[in-house]
Amino acid sequence: MISHIKRIRRTWHTAAGIEFAAVCVCAILFAGCGKKEPANFARPPAPVTVTTAKSQDVPLYIDAVGKIVAREVVSIQPQVSGRITQIHFTDGADVKVGDLLFTIDPRPYQAQLQQAEANLAQAEAGLNLAKITFARVESVSDPRAVSRQEHDTKKSAVESAEALVKQNRAALESARINLGYCTIRAPINGRTGQRAVDAGNVVAANSGSLVVIQRLDPIYADFSVSENELTAVQRNMAQRSLRVEVRLPDEAADARDGKLTFLDNSIQEGAGTVKLRATLANGDRRFWPGRFAKIRLVLATRRDAVLVPAEAPQLSAKGSFVFIVKNDSSAELRPVKLGQRHGDAVVVDEGVKVGEQVVVKGQLGVTPGGKVRVTEPTAGGAAPPPTQAGDQP
Repeated sequence: MISHIKRIRRTWHTAAGIEFAAVCVCAILFAGCGKKEPANFARPPAPVTVTTAKSQDVPLYIDAVGKIVAREVVSIQPQVSGRITQIHFTDGADVKVGDLLFTIDPRPYQAQLQQAEANLAQAEAGLNLAKITFARVESVSDPRAVSRQEHDTKKSAVESAEALVKQNRAALESARINLGYCTIRAPINGRTGQRAVDAGNVVAANSGSLVVIQRLDPIYADFSVSENELTAVQRNMAQRSLRVEVRLPDEAADARDGKLTFLDNSIQEGAGTVKLRATLANGDRRFWPGRFAKIRLVLATRRDAVLVPAEAPQLSAKGSFVFIVKNDSSAELRPVKLGQRHGDAVVVDEGVKVGEQVVVKGQLGVTPGGKVRVTEPTAGGAAPPPTQAGDQP
């Protein structure tokens, strides 16, 4: 009897467990049926501005920072001592060769010239007398009438008188030169600086500069390139005269062309650079000695280079890349190898072909392979606001 009761309990527990499990499964199924399926989410096309990669001939160049240098610089120094009596120019004046600058009191040197002239006249008179006396000795027909010693003495007197004349002529020329030094003239065409003396000052010969004159047209632009760039410079110099573009720091867009006219004969020890010099016209005095300038040495011209706007390339951990818009309005991430800048554009050595559409604005919203919507720039140069997600691209 007891065993029969136990079998009934086990049967009840088993049936209850099966029923409970069935209830749980039904609850799960009902709960699952009551949950809605998620709707498919599509990201809207990213608004971008694109441009077409173009082909153009561009220069290959080396950029450097240089300094403007006057072509000729002359420091005017007095060559005789004396008092400055007149100044014939104003500070900062343009002068030409031969223009009068300073006058030193000429009276002492005029007196020296007159004395030298008198000494020369006296020496010439002595020479004439010596020649007459010697001629008389020479004209004696009887050798016994004039001794050999007297003959030689008269001949020596003539030679001494000739030497004295030469000496006095040299003294006269020296006095004439010193008198000429009393008027100081401009030796070159150029612009004067600030004078160091005033009228009335006493100056000593070769004691200091009175004023500095600099020739400003044409003018030099000195700069340096690294020794690694020297080979390219030499190779192109051997083929043609190299063009140099010179820009002032505050006028970066307005360059003046010149020519490379000097390459130093050695590398600067310790710096690893070599000095170069360009010559350019400066009739308008735009370039001033001592001022820094931006130098671009044009080595050659690259034909049919591929150009894109400089803002198109982006930088990642793997290098530079651009987004290319394909025919199906999808964006392709394209690694690129960039070359030199050319104004607002940059040369693409590898990665982009002429005619391809390159994204220049809106790159942050673009995903590789994702759709894009091309927007056109407005008249002001900015892209119009993007449309809503439901609008058609």
